[in-house]
Amino acid sequence: MARREAPAAGPGSRALIVDVVRSSVAISRVELAELTGLTQPSISNIVRDLIADGIIHEIGSTDSVLGRRRKLIAISPANRFGVGFNLGPDTVTCVAIDLTGGVVGREVVPRLPGEVWGADRLAERFEDFTGGLALPRDRIEGLAIVTPFSQAEDHAAGEVRAELEKRLGAPVLMENDAAAAALGEFWSRRVSREQAFGCIYLSTGIGAGFVFGGALYRGASFGAGELGHVSIDYAGRPCPCGNLGCVEQYSSMRAVVVAAREHADLRGRLPLDGSESSAYDAVARAAVNGDSEAYRVLDQAAERLSVAATSMVNLLDLGRLVLTGPGVARAGSIFARRLRAHLGRTAHSRQRHSVSVELSAQPRDAAGIGAAALVVQASVAPGHTPGQTV
Repeated sequence: MARREAPAAGPGSRALIVDVVRSSVAISRVELAELTGLTQPSISNIVRDLIADGIIHEIGSTDSVLGRRRKLIAISPANRFGVGFNLGPDTVTCVAIDLTGGVVGREVVPRLPGEVWGADRLAERFEDFTGGLALPRDRIEGLAIVTPFSQAEDHAAGEVRAELEKRLGAPVLMENDAAAAALGEFWSRRVSREQAFGCIYLSTGIGAGFVFGGALYRGASFGAGELGHVSIDYAGRPCPCGNLGCVEQYSSMRAVVVAAREHADLRGRLPLDGSESSAYDAVARAAVNGDSEAYRVLDQAAERLSVAATSMVNLLDLGRLVLTGPGVARAGSIFARRLRAHLGRTAHSRQRHSVSVELSAQPRDAAGIGAAALVVQASVAPGHTPGQTV
């Protein structure tokens, strides 16, 4: 079963090597020494242990400048698996990934509004899901559960996690959806640990996640990434957080649906009376199909989000940004176009380096994939995470 996260504040040599091998796809031991600064004896010992654990394997060789062929090593994808559950407002998305972040199984089951999933229900879902995939139980490294995390739910979530660990006999992690999505994008895209990497998660609310040096940045109380509560108008709309003009009040899925329902023409033409998710999808579908009014609603949301995103990029000097979450599943191009243009004009770093803005390939599943990536990282590259969220 999965190794527990080490208490160290940052990843150690083993985690460093796993990160470099993961992002390089295939690499020699000599190249590992050049990229990590570790000595050849240290690399040999760690690589030997990783091969014995089944985490990496030798896949061939390549020529060197001295004429000797160098053996290449790579991650062994199907040796271990991580499982993640994303508890959304009306669905539970279950995802299993291998050691490279590749999805090996996905299932979406309905969740009634406000329905509480306790330890019993989660354990049953875990058994059904992993059993249906026929994953070897001794290769499943654990389960991670992600939600739009609320500090008020800390105690209850901690009790669920403890009970689940007893039921499953495996580690259980908990994280917020935006942070998990960032790690999932980082892991599955094989992003280098040297990049300052950020992710914007657009859903009912708006969150962000950051990966620095291969590790999620969580903040003093695991609350980093509240991009939705960056104010873009000091005299703007009131927000439940107590602030005014929070970007979440203008650019979230909920804000877009409110704007569309207040628009008489759109309200008369589009099916906006259903759930928030279905109403948002109706607006997004119309926008990408040429409806000018629907496009204007989404473009205004994207313009306001770009203002907050610029502040985030400037503060953290990010070099790569991914847009993900259900809010960009149908109309991500509208948001990406706005952010690229705005950052191109306003990013403080634009004279030194560009800021890449990309769209997730699996925006609806990103948080679930990220949850599973948390498990994989905790198992094969311990040391990135100094503690639990609950």
